[in-house]
Amino acid sequence: MAKLAFLGLGVMGAPMAGHLQKAGHDVTVYNRTAAKAEDWVATYGGAMAKTPALAAQGADFVMACVGNDDDLRSVCLGADGAFATMSAGSVFVDHTTVSAAVTRELYAAANDKQISFVDAPISGGQAGAENAVLSIMCGGDQGAYDRAQPVMEIYSKICRRIGDSGAGQMTKMCNQIAIAGLVQGLSEALHFADKAGLDGRAVVEVISQGAAGSWQMSNRYETMLDDHFEHGFATDWMRKDLGICLSTADETGASLPVTALVDQFYKDVQKMGGGRWDTSSLFKRLQASG
Repeated sequence: MAKLAFLGLGVMGAPMAGHLQKAGHDVTVYNRTAAKAEDWVATYGGAMAKTPALAAQGADFVMACVGNDDDLRSVCLGADGAFATMSAGSVFVDHTTVSAAVTRELYAAANDKQISFVDAPISGGQAGAENAVLSIMCGGDQGAYDRAQPVMEIYSKICRRIGDSGAGQMTKMCNQIAIAGLVQGLSEALHFADKAGLDGRAVVEVISQGAAGSWQMSNRYETMLDDHFEHGFATDWMRKDLGICLSTADETGASLPVTALVDQFYKDVQKMGGGRWDTSSLFKRLQASG
């Protein structure tokens, strides 16, 4: 069993860290809001620390699941950052969805301290984290990945190295691009069914068994039809991710017309006050349009 630190106890990080503790690892957690760390310790055991540096001291692996590029930098760098106390040969695993640019920046900073850095963004939402069935897409050195994989497998159904540093984040962008189009397509199908006077549930029961079927259809159509949008990844976070996708597309020369359009639809959802609604709220936008 390893000595671990987990930085960031949001709806994803808290259950992920909990799975590690339940598996018998020695876990110390850090969260910017200390009350969440206190609640986590009360629920799972383990320990908490006041700074990322204190949490990471003596750890074999440090896992992070925070908000954005700046949040990740803050838990890694500086006197209170994890890199300040991590030992040579230890591994930092980042589960945050961030830009490939900050990933490569921190990979280099870690390498200067003889720390390994694996970018390992996740997909599967809160339910995936709670049920330990996340999909994890990784970038970084093969040796570092091989060491970290058994730890990550505790809360995943698939964990795979895609390539060198940044490849995990690039793959997560592919994931978000695909989801954006799928959710918009599902929303339009349900909206069309409603306007045509069809029973949306009966429609999905049939079409989900054919080529139109998807995870989004199987897991979100009922909540969409019930006008419930508190079941997954928030629109605010999706817009953050799509912004990364579109910015990276500009750099690489990729064409993402559908992604750009859906990003604007999510902007409309935010204007409706739905920043914390889950990504399936694209349907609510269509219904509100008449």
